[in-house]
Amino acid sequence: VNACVDVVLSGVKLLEALGLEPGNGKNHAVLNSRQDLKEAFSHFMEKGAAAERFFSDAESFHHIAQMASEYPSAQLYVGGNAALIGQKLARNPDLKILLCGPVGPKLHELLDDNVVVPPESMQERDEFHLILEYQAGEEWGQVQAPNANRFIFSHDLSNGALNMLEVFVSSLDEFQPDLVVLSGLHMMEGQSKEMRQRRLMEAVASISDIPTDIPIHLELASMTDQDFMSNIMHQQVFPLVNSIGLNEQELLFLTQSASGPHASLTSWSGVPDVGVVSDILFWILKEHGKTAERASDLTRIHFHTLAYHILVTVDGHWGNQVAAVAAGARAAGTQACATETIDTSKVFLKAPLEFVTSQIEMPSKISLNPDEPVVHWHREGISFHFTPVLVCKDPVRTVGLGDAISAEGLLYSEIYPQ
Repeated sequence: VNACVDVVLSGVKLLEALGLEPGNGKNHAVLNSRQDLKEAFSHFMEKGAAAERFFSDAESFHHIAQMASEYPSAQLYVGGNAALIGQKLARNPDLKILLCGPVGPKLHELLDDNVVVPPESMQERDEFHLILEYQAGEEWGQVQAPNANRFIFSHDLSNGALNMLEVFVSSLDEFQPDLVVLSGLHMMEGQSKEMRQRRLMEAVASISDIPTDIPIHLELASMTDQDFMSNIMHQQVFPLVNSIGLNEQELLFLTQSASGPHASLTSWSGVPDVGVVSDILFWILKEHGKTAERASDLTRIHFHTLAYHILVTVDGHWGNQVAAVAAGARAAGTQACATETIDTSKVFLKAPLEFVTSQIEMPSKISLNPDEPVVHWHREGISFHFTPVLVCKDPVRTVGLGDAISAEGLLYSEIYPQ
C-alpha cells in the first residue's frame, strides 16, 4: 500500500546544491532540518549502509524535493515497495496487478499497463521520496564511502498513515488475487505513537479480513523504533502473513527489538555471517512461525543481503525453493547492472565459499560447489536454501533491488494448499 515517485540523484551533489558544507556525521531517527539531513547522510555514507528517514518539516521538504526533481542529472522512477514489487511482477505479461497506494499524476504515467489502480487511490499531488546515492570510494569532506549505497528520506503522510489499506482490502473481492503483497508498515514511523498504534490495530483488522486461502507476503523495510517493530512481530502482523521479505539491517533490528539470538550485535562488519543470520531466521520461525500449537500462518522468510540470499521455510508448506532463491539472486545481478541476463564480466562473487550453518548449535560446515550453487540444510523441521549472488561491480541502480528480489522469489515459489 505504499507508492510514490522516487527522485534518484547524487547525495553529495544535492547537499552541495543546497549549500551544505561537509562535517561530522550523526544519526537522527527523524530529520527536523537540513542540518539533520546533512549529519544523517554523512553518518550512513561513512558506514556504507542504507537508511530511510522521515523529514518532519513539510515546507522545507517540498523545497528540497523541487530542487532535487529539477536537478539536471536527477532521474524519476516508480517508488514505494508496493509499487516497485507490483511493477516488477507486471513485467510478466500474464499477470494483472492491483496497486492501492496514493497515486499522483507523475506516478500514474510511470506505471506499467498491467498495473490496475482503483479510482479511490488517485490523488492530485505525487508523494516524492528523495534517494541520495553515493558510489564506492566517493568522498565528501572527511567521509569516504566503503561501498555504493543510498540514503532515502521523505515527508510522506499519505503512505505513513497507510491511507489506502482499506481501499485495497475492499478491492480484493472483485479482483480475486492469487497472492497479496503488503508493504509500507515502516512508513508509519513518522506518525505519533498513539496514531501509529491505532492505525496498526486498524491495519491488523483489515488484513484479518483477507480470505485465508490467499497467501500474504509482507515486505519489511528500514525502521528505527524497536517498540513498534516488536508490536508488529509479537502481537499483530507476523501471525497473519505467510511470508516475509527482509535484508540484513532489518534482520538485525528485528532480533534487537525482541531480544532474540545475537541481539547484542550492534552492526554487521562486512558480509553478514551466515551462521548468525541463519540462527536469527530459525528463531523467527520457531518463535513466531506456524507450529502445531501456534495459530500463526508464517511459514516462509526470504532473506537477502548483497553477497547471498537464504530462503527459509517450515517443512510441508512450500515447494520449488531452489528455483525461487536462485531467481531472486539472478534478479539482483541483472537489475543492479541493468542487463537482461547476467553478464559475467560485470559481476563478482562476494559470498563466503565456506561457512558454518549456526553459531549457537553444533553447526555443519558447508563448502560451496560452483556446479550446484544452491545449498540446502535442515534444522528441526525448517529448511534453509542458500545461494551466493553474482554482485554487480558497477551498479547502475540499487533502489528497489530488495523489492525486485522478493517479487521474483515469490513468482517462483509454490505454496501448498493447507
